[in-house]
Amino acid sequence: MDLNAEKLELIKKIAKTKDIDILKKIKAVFEDREKEVWKELTPEQQEEINIGIQNENRGDEIDF
Repeated sequence: MDLNAEKLELIKKIAKTKDIDILKKIKAVFEDREKEVWKELTPEQQEEINIGIQNENRGDEIDF
């Protein structure tokens, strides 16, 4: 099964479930992974991301 098929199958199962514990566990997996990725970034990269988030929250436009 290819990646897109796997994703679609998971989406279907998530959409059908009424089990809040399953949804919380799935969410926790993603949150844990995001924390791991954040820790792998240099302080400079983290600062750049934080500045970008602040600019986005203020509605500032950024030219690339």
